[in-house]
Amino acid sequence: MRHWVNLLRHTSLRAPWQPQRGSLTLAQVAIFARLACGCGSPNPTYASGCQSARASSGSQLAPVQKPTASDEALVTAPSVATESVALAPPRPLKEREGMVLLRRLLRRRTALFGMLVVAVVLLTAAFAPVIAPFDPLAQDISQRLREPGWQDAQGRTHLLGTDHLGRDILARIIYGSRIALLVGLAAVLISGVLGMAIGLVSGYFGGRVDDFFMRLADVQLAFPFILLAIAVIGVLGPSLRNIIIVIGVSSWVVYARVVRGEVLSIRERDFVQAAIALGSRDTQVLVRHVLPNTFTPWLVVATLDMARVIVIESALSFLGLGVQPPTPTWGGMLADGRVYLSTAWWLATFPGLAILVTVLGINLFGDGLRDTLDPRLKI
Repeated sequence: MRHWVNLLRHTSLRAPWQPQRGSLTLAQVAIFARLACGCGSPNPTYASGCQSARASSGSQLAPVQKPTASDEALVTAPSVATESVALAPPRPLKEREGMVLLRRLLRRRTALFGMLVVAVVLLTAAFAPVIAPFDPLAQDISQRLREPGWQDAQGRTHLLGTDHLGRDILARIIYGSRIALLVGLAAVLISGVLGMAIGLVSGYFGGRVDDFFMRLADVQLAFPFILLAIAVIGVLGPSLRNIIIVIGVSSWVVYARVVRGEVLSIRERDFVQAAIALGSRDTQVLVRHVLPNTFTPWLVVATLDMARVIVIESALSFLGLGVQPPTPTWGGMLADGRVYLSTAWWLATFPGLAILVTVLGINLFGDGLRDTLDPRLKI
C-alpha cells in the first residue's frame, strides 16, 4: 500500500495538468483501479495477468472502492505542500548577501567598537548646537585657564575646563569635530573620484595611457606634501576651501593604483571579454562591468584614508595653514595649548585625545570593513 501511495504522490507532482485541490488525475484513477483489483505492482503486464486469471476462474472483479479520507489526504498533501512552497517568494540575493556581510561585520568586536566611535562623532558633529553646553566663541578673561570641572558664578560646570581666553574646551571640541569631518569627507570624495577615474582609464586601456598616469603618480609621490600645501595656501590663502582642495588633489594616487590593479585583473575575465565581443563600447564596459567590481576595494581605501586626512588637517591647522581662528579646530586648539603644557595641561590633552579616538575608531572600522568584504576570509 505504501508503494502505491508514493506512486500517487509521484504522479501528482509530474502531471502536466495540475488539478484543483481534492481532484484526481487520470493516472491516479488508474492506480486506484489497480489497487481495487488487488495487484501489488504497477507493471501493466502483471495487472493484465491478474485480470485474466480472475476472468478464467470465474470470479468477478471487486468493485472499485471509494478512497477513504486518509487516502485522499495522502494524495492531496503533496499538491498542498507544493502550492505553499510556490507561493512563498524567495528572498532577493542582494538582501541575503547584505545580511551575511552585516553579521560578519558585527561579529568583529574591534570593527563594532570603531563603528560606534564613528557614529558618536557623526552625531556629535550633526547636533553640535544642541549638545554643546556653551558658545565656543564666547570669551571671558575672568574665567581663563580654569581646570576641568570648574563651576562659574551661575552654577554652570565646565567639564573640560576653559582655555586662555575663557572659552569652554568641551564646546570647542564638539564644534571642532564639524571641521574635521567636513574636511575628511570632502577631501576623500575629491581624491577618491579623481583616483578612480584615473585608475579605470589607466588599467583598462594600458599602453601609453597607463605609462603616462603611472609616471604622473610617481612624481606626485616624490613631491613633499607639506611643501605643496605651503605653496598652494601661500598663493590662495588659508581657508577651509583651500585646505580641502590641497588635500583632495594631492591624495588621488593611492586610489588610482588600487583601482588600476583591480581593473588589470577584471578586464581579462570572461564576462568583460564577452561584452567586448558583443560590440559594447568602452564606456559601456567600464561603467556596467568594470566599475561595479572595483567599488569594494575603493570603499575600503576611502574609509582608511579619511583617518589620514583628519590627521593632515589637524597638522595644517597646528601650523597655521588650515582654518583660521576663531573657528575652533582640533589642530588649532593643540597649537594654543602647547604654550601652557606646564600650567594648563588640559588645553592640549583633550583635543589630542579627540584626534586619537576619532582616528582610531575610523581605522578599526576600516580594518573590519576590509576583512568583511574580502571574499578570501570566511570568518
